[in-house]
Amino acid sequence: MSGRSLGIGIIGSGFNAGFHLQAFTAVRDAEVLGVWSPNAGNAAAAAALARRLDVGDARPFRSIAEMVGDPRIDALWLCGPNHARIENVEEIADAVERGRGELRGVACEKPLARNVAEAKRVLQLVNRAGIPHGYLENQVFAPQVRRGRELIWARGARATGRPYLARAAEEHSGPHMPWFWQGALQGGGVLNDMMCHSALVVRHLLTEPGQTASSLQVRRVTGHIASLKWTRPEYARRLKKAMGAAVDYSKRPAEDYASVVLEFETPDGRRVIGEASTSWSFVGAGLRLSAELLGPEYSMSWNSLDTGLNLFFSREVEGKSGEDLVEKQNAEMGLMPVVASEAAAYGYEAEDRHFVRVFLGREEPLLTLEDGLEVVKVLMSAYLSAEQEKTVRFPPRGLEAFIPAVARGRWNPDG
Repeated sequence: MSGRSLGIGIIGSGFNAGFHLQAFTAVRDAEVLGVWSPNAGNAAAAAALARRLDVGDARPFRSIAEMVGDPRIDALWLCGPNHARIENVEEIADAVERGRGELRGVACEKPLARNVAEAKRVLQLVNRAGIPHGYLENQVFAPQVRRGRELIWARGARATGRPYLARAAEEHSGPHMPWFWQGALQGGGVLNDMMCHSALVVRHLLTEPGQTASSLQVRRVTGHIASLKWTRPEYARRLKKAMGAAVDYSKRPAEDYASVVLEFETPDGRRVIGEASTSWSFVGAGLRLSAELLGPEYSMSWNSLDTGLNLFFSREVEGKSGEDLVEKQNAEMGLMPVVASEAAAYGYEAEDRHFVRVFLGREEPLLTLEDGLEVVKVLMSAYLSAEQEKTVRFPPRGLEAFIPAVARGRWNPDG
């Protein structure tokens, strides 16, 4: 690797892959050289976007195995849909084990898998093939989260004691693609889709810098899920019309709201709390991320819609719907916040920079697939708690075999 950059191949060509392509404009020592998608046209479009952004001379590949076999490709960013995760990783591992190519790393998007059994399978496959790995969790790398955590621990915690309460939330009006809304394909509803962010953020904020996430032990989990908006008849009809007949929330609903309380034990035996919530039923300017960290004599807070840049459009200004001001934008009129660089604000730039350096051997990984597996265990425990309507000790028995009722098409939002 001496003297050249990390050659990256991206698996997937959707919304998330697009954010990574934007992020690589701010990353040194890396080139995006390939894209694979089951839709050849989408792969070609994503590769063309990479070239337009000048992040690498990317080309579409016919298969994942072909991309592994290209000597220019050193690492893969796994950004495909949840239901394809095992299939994608099996093809990567098989190609490496058969000697068709070598990889310096695989970075996998959140969540690692749809359930614990699948997450363990992903980890097993990657480890068996001997591939270094990283878990892509962008919000941990968001600039405000990183800097706020550094300052809180360096000043407040050092002077008056460790923090004891963290909160995090991610809220928007719903995903872009039909598969996200289908419990069997995605693995659940908003809890599986987005609580992976918020649950890890609270744990990260409560973890002393320099220590691993495992230094905080999860002891108890209390989860709650609900459908607040999208099972209402008028909205179920709208959703079906927008996403297709396979997304029918009058018959096969998934939760659009979830909350979880995580009770952790610190290395010195203290109890600290993480509170997280997620929603597909939030109607505001657009995607809203927020976090708080509280301790004996200090606190921090972050809201991604407090951007420092606002635009106002009167009712005389007409325009088509878009997302040019903020992700999941819900209006084009009135006073609107603008997130000037979403790839930076949401943590994608710092995340991709970190894992490029990890796979080049310059840093130790902040997050690995082991961390991704731990997150899936927490998510499944939250689903189990919600179904049993009680707090569960972590990890609960039978977790590896557990599939949420939402993912099995058996969930009744009315109890």
